[in-house]
Amino acid sequence: MFRISSVAGCFILAAGGAAMAQESELRVDTVIVTSPGPERVAGELLSNVTAVDREELVADLQGTLGDTLSRQPGVSTTYFGAGASRPVMRGLGAERVLVLTNGLGVIDASAASPDHQTGTDGLDAERIEILRGPAALAYGGQAIGGVVNVIDGLIVETLPEDGFEGQAFGAFNSVNDGSEFAGRGRFVVDDFVLSVSAGHRDFDDYDIPGFAESERLHEAEGHEDHDEHEEHEEHEEEEEGHEEEAYGTLPNSFLTTDTLGAGLSWVHESGYIGVAVRHQVSDYGLPGHSHGHEEEGEEDHDDHAHEEEAHEAAYIDLEQTRIDLQAGWRFNHDVLNAIEARFTSADYEHAEFEGPGEIGTQYFTQGYEGRVELDHTLFGFSGAAGVQFFDTDFRAEGEEVFITPTQSNMQGVFLYETREWASGFGIEGGVRWEQVERENDLQGVRDFDLMSSSLGVHQHWENGIFIGAQVALTERAPNESELFANGPHLATDQYEVGNVDLNAETGRNVELTARFLGEYLTLGLNVFRTDFDDFVYLTPGSMVHDGRLTDEVDGLAVYQFVQQDANFAGGELYGNFHFDDGLFGAHWDVNAGIDFVEAELDDGGDVPFIPPVTFNGDVKADWGLFDAGLGVTLANDQTDPGAGSLATDGYAVFDLTAGVTLDQFIPQLEGSRLFLQARNVTDEEIRYATSVLKDQLPVPGRNIRVGFTAEF
Repeated sequence: MFRISSVAGCFILAAGGAAMAQESELRVDTVIVTSPGPERVAGELLSNVTAVDREELVADLQGTLGDTLSRQPGVSTTYFGAGASRPVMRGLGAERVLVLTNGLGVIDASAASPDHQTGTDGLDAERIEILRGPAALAYGGQAIGGVVNVIDGLIVETLPEDGFEGQAFGAFNSVNDGSEFAGRGRFVVDDFVLSVSAGHRDFDDYDIPGFAESERLHEAEGHEDHDEHEEHEEHEEEEEGHEEEAYGTLPNSFLTTDTLGAGLSWVHESGYIGVAVRHQVSDYGLPGHSHGHEEEGEEDHDDHAHEEEAHEAAYIDLEQTRIDLQAGWRFNHDVLNAIEARFTSADYEHAEFEGPGEIGTQYFTQGYEGRVELDHTLFGFSGAAGVQFFDTDFRAEGEEVFITPTQSNMQGVFLYETREWASGFGIEGGVRWEQVERENDLQGVRDFDLMSSSLGVHQHWENGIFIGAQVALTERAPNESELFANGPHLATDQYEVGNVDLNAETGRNVELTARFLGEYLTLGLNVFRTDFDDFVYLTPGSMVHDGRLTDEVDGLAVYQFVQQDANFAGGELYGNFHFDDGLFGAHWDVNAGIDFVEAELDDGGDVPFIPPVTFNGDVKADWGLFDAGLGVTLANDQTDPGAGSLATDGYAVFDLTAGVTLDQFIPQLEGSRLFLQARNVTDEEIRYATSVLKDQLPVPGRNIRVGFTAEF
C-alpha cells in the first residue's frame, strides 16, 4: 500500500501543479536516429523510446552500462559487481537486448557471460538511445527485447556552429574511494572536424550495508541468522569449518577503466564521411568468483594495499580496439532521399586472472559488421531499405573454457515503411530476412533462416493525444553459449551444458500505446504481451559424466539450456511535468514511472531473472544559480524467481542532489556546474532479481558523490 500510494502521489503532485504552470518548450522533440525508417521524434514512435543526453548520463553514471540505465523505465541490469553488467529490458537480457555503438554491434564477449564487461559503458558517450520492444525490427531477432545504442559522437554529420567546443566532467565517490573523469573536444578546420574523447575511472572495493551474502542464502545453507548488531570484529572471525564472511565492504569489487577515442570527419552540405578509432582497457575484480584449484592454507592478505589485494583474487584484464567508418549523402530527388553506410571492425580480448600472473582463461573476439541503408519516398510512404552483415570469431583458451571456438556470420535485408495522413492517422511496418550460421570447432555447423515482420497503426490529434497498436513476429537464432556450452562456468558457479539441436526462438508481440504530449505535461502508457515458441533459458538439469547421470560436476551444479514455450506480459506507465516560475520561484520538473512484467513458462513454472514491479520518480527544482532534487526508487519483492533461484527482497532507495551553476561567476563556462549527490541515503541493502549472483553481490551502499561538469 505504501508503494502504491507513493506512485499515485507523484502523479497527483504533477497534475495538481498544472494550474500553476506557464507555457514552456516541449521536451519530447528529440530525433531518434536509432529507430527504423525516416527520422522521427520520440513522440511519433509507437514504442516507449528514450534519448538519454550527456547531462542525464553524468547524473546517473555508474561503472557499467546496465547500471547506468537501470533507472530508465522498463530497464534493469544483470549486475555482476562494479565491473560488468548488461541492460535487461522488459525481463529480457543477454542476446535479446541488442547493445550497439553508433548503430552497429559492440563485438565483445559480454553476451556470453554476465561477468564480461560490454565494450561501451557510457563514460565517454554523447548520448544513449533506448528502444523498447520489437520496434527495433530493422536490427534483427536479437533485438526482440529492445535496442540500446551508445552514440559516442566521434564522427559528425553536420558542421558544428563554433570552431571549437569541449566538455569536461569529473567526480569523486565515497563508497569506493573512487574517481571518474571524462573529456570531449571538437575542432573545426574548413570542412573537416576532429573529435577527441577520453575517460578514466578508478574505483576501489565498495562499501555495502551488511553481509555480502544475503539472509535468504545464509538460511538456505543452514547457517544461523546474521546478527546485524554485532561488532565488526566479531563479523570478521571465522567459524569453524567455514571461510569468513564479507561484511561492510565487498572484497575484490574494484574497477579501473580507461578509454581514448578520436574521429575525423569531412562534412559537406549534402553529406559526410568519417573515420574513428576507440581504444578501451579495463581491469576489474570478480567478487564471488571461485576457482577449483586454489591452494589450501593460502594466507590472508587483508593488510595489503588495494592493488595487492586485487591480484590475490580473480579479476579480468580487458582490452578492445574498435574502428568505425561512416558515410552518408542526401539527394534532392523525389524518390531517393539519402543513403548511409556504416562499417566497424573490432578486436576484443580479455584475460581472467586467478592470481598474480596466473591466467586461468582468455577470451578473444574479432569481427566486423556493416550496414547500408537507403531512405526513400514512394507512393506516399517514407521508409528505409537496407542490408546488414557481420562476421565474428569467438574463442577461449585455458582451464575454465566452457565454449569452444565458434565462428558466426549473418546476412540480412530489411524494409521498413511509414505513412501518415493529414488526419493524423498513420501506418508503419516492415519485414526483415536474415540467415545466421554458427560453426563450432567441435560440434559442427548450425544454419538458421529467420524472418521477422511488424505492422502498426496510430492516431494522433492536435491536442497532443496519441494512441497506437502494433503486432510483430520476430525470430532469433540461439547464441554460442546456448548451442555449444559444455564446461565449468565458475563466474556463476555452474556447469553449463548447451544443446546443439536448439530451434530458432519465435516471439509474437502485441503492444498498445497511449500518450498525451502537452506544453508542460507528458503522460504515457505502453502495455505488451509477447508469446514465445521455443523460448531458450538456463535451468538446473543433469548430464552423463564419468559414465553416470549426475546433477553436479566438479562441485558445480549442472545447468542446461532448454526450450519451452513462454509468455511475457507487462508495460510502462510514465509521466513528466514541467512548469516555470512555480512554487518558491523555481522551475520544476517531476518525473515518475512504473514498470512491470510477468513471465511464465508453458508448464506453469516461472521464467528466471525477471525484475519485480519497480517505481522510479524524481523531483527537481531549479532557481538558475542553484538546483536541488530528490529521487526515489521502490522495488517490490520478487517471489517468483524461477527454478534454481531464491526469492529477492524489495527495497526503497532515496537519492539527493544539489548543484550550483558556474556561468554566473565565469561567463565563459556556460552550462558548467558543480554538483553534490547522496545516493542510497538510507544505506539500503539492494539486490537485483535480474542478477545471477544477487545473493552474493549486493549493490553499493550509501555514496556521497561530488563532481563538476564544464562546457567551453
